Amino acid sequence: MIRSERSTNGTGSQVGRPTDQAAGLRQMFAARVIRFIPVVANASAACGGLVLERLCAAYGSFGLNTLVVDASDQARPPSELSDFDLSEGIEVLSNQVSYMPARGLPLRHVDARGSCATLLDALADASPQSDVVLIHAPANELVRIFSHRARASNLRPLLFCNDMAEGLTDAYAAIKTITQRGHWMAYDLIVCASARSQQADEVGRRLAQCADNFLGAAQRRCLRLDPHESAIVDPNPEFMELAAGLLQCAWVQTLGDTAFDHLVSPGAALPSRATPVLN
Repeated sequence: MIRSERSTNGTGSQVGRPTDQAAGLRQMFAARVIRFIPVVANASAACGGLVLERLCAAYGSFGLNTLVVDASDQARPPSELSDFDLSEGIEVLSNQVSYMPARGLPLRHVDARGSCATLLDALADASPQSDVVLIHAPANELVRIFSHRARASNLRPLLFCNDMAEGLTDAYAAIKTITQRGHWMAYDLIVCASARSQQADEVGRRLAQCADNFLGAAQRRCLRLDPHESAIVDPNPEFMELAAGLLQCAWVQTLGDTAFDHLVSPGAALPSRATPVLN
């Protein structure tokens, strides 16, 4: 599970992002939409929480609210109350970060075609205040959730692994799934390894080579994330660029009538279309 994140400094200014990047993101979020980003779980690399935590920190620095939907095999199942109202399964961690344990949740939304795409509608209705939803799940479940809607889009999933053989093997298996079943031919990669690791760079290079040679998939960006680095350290510029790139190729969902009702209900704050998300 992820921890709550520090989002801004004491003056409210945003740290570590170029001005032109902020302007572009501000324009993207001028209307009330939610951006869904698929994060492929890796059971052999115990760094999923770290990756999600750093992404939340990056989006918090952009002034965005993030919901983490954790449907990995290691997550808890949804709360019983979420069977009646999905929003009851959301745990608020901070002003900008919420978390939903969701192991097994995608298959509750499967239809006759094997698609779980209606989960996206349900999440948009349940958390209309969110700007970004990170869906952390095994590759096969992410394909069920996104492929029918995002087949013609520029959706690019995020994968992660460690610098061990098992983590590399699971990452390659995930690439096979997303390319052959989801027809997603590009991905970003985070290698979770210490700054002293001598294998991390080779892991990224070998995975890119195998994905290209055998699957025709392109590894667009590869970054190292040090699990020993303090969580209070601001994400570095390269990570911020990766986070911004994921927003630009995310699946965009406009808010439906049910979500609008949630926003205007008593106690809910309706964001203004004219109010910039980023300062």
